[in-house]
Amino acid sequence: MKKHNFSAGPSILPRVAVENAAKAVLDLNGIGLSVLEISHRTKDFEEVLDEAVALFKELLHIPEGYSVLFLGGGASMQFCMVPFNLLEKRAGYINTGVWAKKALKEAKLFGEVETVASSEDKNFSYIPKGYTIPTDLDYLHITTNNTIFGTEYKTDIDSPVTLVADMSSDILSRPVDVSKYGLIYGGAQKNLGPAGVTFVIVRNDILGKVSRPIPTMLDYRTHVEGGSMFNTPPVFPIYVVRETLKWLKSIGGVPAIQKLNEEKAALLYNEIDRNSMFTGTAAVEDRSLMNVCFVYSDAHKDLEPSAFLDFAKERGMVGIKGHRLVGGFRASLYNAMPKESVQALVDCMQEFEKQYI
Repeated sequence: MKKHNFSAGPSILPRVAVENAAKAVLDLNGIGLSVLEISHRTKDFEEVLDEAVALFKELLHIPEGYSVLFLGGGASMQFCMVPFNLLEKRAGYINTGVWAKKALKEAKLFGEVETVASSEDKNFSYIPKGYTIPTDLDYLHITTNNTIFGTEYKTDIDSPVTLVADMSSDILSRPVDVSKYGLIYGGAQKNLGPAGVTFVIVRNDILGKVSRPIPTMLDYRTHVEGGSMFNTPPVFPIYVVRETLKWLKSIGGVPAIQKLNEEKAALLYNEIDRNSMFTGTAAVEDRSLMNVCFVYSDAHKDLEPSAFLDFAKERGMVGIKGHRLVGGFRASLYNAMPKESVQALVDCMQEFEKQYI
């Protein structure tokens, strides 16, 4: 049976990237060595890293003056690296969910932190609007897509202070004006590659401004100067990132994937709105293109979640159980998710509905 992988992360990868990675595990470029065992200082890996950086810059139109880094530690490490490097007196955070709260918590270890706006009052079901950004902040931090609650920023906000964004789960899914941001970071395991590597896009001139000493490994300047190779980088995940970026370029880049992502999300949201069994959980205007969250409708809320989960599993749907903070169901539609799989889920939902009408 064909499996349709809707997991929130680690998540689906382009098939060509998986196949090329599998070949490289056995033999990289015909050199007789696996990508798992080559030195990161060899020409073969340096070419991989250089191409991954170049593709990232090309696909996102990253301006001059920015560095692209590939680090370890996941986005969770960035929760402390950001304030370590940027928070001198006071920072602002927009609280839109679990990951935003975790980032905010870490920042409080380094200085004063203000919650500029929050959607916690309605269980993070919307993106805050109409707030004022204080101009005396060292930076403002946002989480652009919320995997657990299914909300997403649809445009790049204007900020009078340095804007920092966790884009773990929607990077390269839509065009981004990188010039509006001082720093963008995220884990790769949604749209870029496997778990184990973290990307950072940083404007070089915002670094070196805090008065505190920074441990060598937690100083962004260390990795900018070392070209992501101050220590041994996550070689294999970076290889897969390169293959994923090559795939994205081959299908038309970010504008093409945005169009596809919008089509996939519309297909599923339209079914949720039509189907008498289900209802969406996020404010319509803030619905995520990446993580579609839904629950049983009021008329069927007494059904056990397992009723639909088991029904869908029998038809090849994988990873659609909702997070415990929302309940119900969640289908993650990351870049590599084919439209055919979304249609398969829609068909499954329609078939499920027929049992109850």
